[in-house]
Amino acid sequence: MNTDGVRADRSGGGPRGFLGRLALVLDMIQFPHTLFALPFALLATMLAARGAPVPGFPGWRALLLILGCMVTARSAAMAYNRLADRRDDADNPRTADRALPAGLLTPRWVALFTAVNGLLFLLLAALLNPLAGILAPLALAWILAYSHAKRLFTGSHFILGASLAIAPVGAWVAVRGTLAGAPWLLALAVVLWVGGFDTVYALQDLDFDRRRGLRSLAVALGPAAALRVAALCHLLMILVLATFAWRRSLGLPFGGGLVLASLLLVWEHRVLRGGDLERIDLAFFRLNSAAGVVIFLAGGLDIVLSA
Repeated sequence: MNTDGVRADRSGGGPRGFLGRLALVLDMIQFPHTLFALPFALLATMLAARGAPVPGFPGWRALLLILGCMVTARSAAMAYNRLADRRDDADNPRTADRALPAGLLTPRWVALFTAVNGLLFLLLAALLNPLAGILAPLALAWILAYSHAKRLFTGSHFILGASLAIAPVGAWVAVRGTLAGAPWLLALAVVLWVGGFDTVYALQDLDFDRRRGLRSLAVALGPAAALRVAALCHLLMILVLATFAWRRSLGLPFGGGLVLASLLLVWEHRVLRGGDLERIDLAFFRLNSAAGVVIFLAGGLDIVLSA
């Protein structure tokens, strides 16, 4: 093994240089999945800036800092998750080809990537306002601790949901500098949304998790019951978002977006009917990310039109 943070693969074709390692780690942490929490953070940002001179726009400085916090916090959390799971990943046929178990990256390099992103997150949060700076270490500790949850809790899916639910509350704090009036219902909707789709995602590893002693709703209840719980979570999510819309005086555009998001979630569960896990990528990533984007666009349009 060399000492520059990356091992060459057996063919000698491993990545070279900083950019090669960075590309590998971004692929390893599934960087495009940042889309999952981003729409809800942006919706909370627009809601907090509803009375701004440009309705829903908090200013470029605040917006760029919020985006920076989102990207660095998630990057730190996902990289740490890969570190914490690297031994399980090495023994799981589905994940054995990931960069760490495959030997393409060293734990030391991934740990450095985690630390840099964590520190950047704390710095960017402190630049927003004093309360954001005070709360940032607590948020970072929570999202890093999630990586150990499935070894301890059957409901670890909802701990992940609570991690992503920090995003809309954090965005509110970033704009307003206070927790007063924070969009807690939006955060609850994120908990239910993520808890549901992570329950679905965990079905892929059901047999491995049972052998390894890892915990999930699928392990505890069986796949059919776990899918029913996921569907219930998504139904409750829609009801919570409807309540959120009423409390925040959102109108027809958001209502229409909520109907479309509901149809996407129904499609997701129809795709998975009968345990067809071969289409889980469609259900987990594409339909869920599309639902999040629809909710943001509808909510953002509503905020702008109602100004």
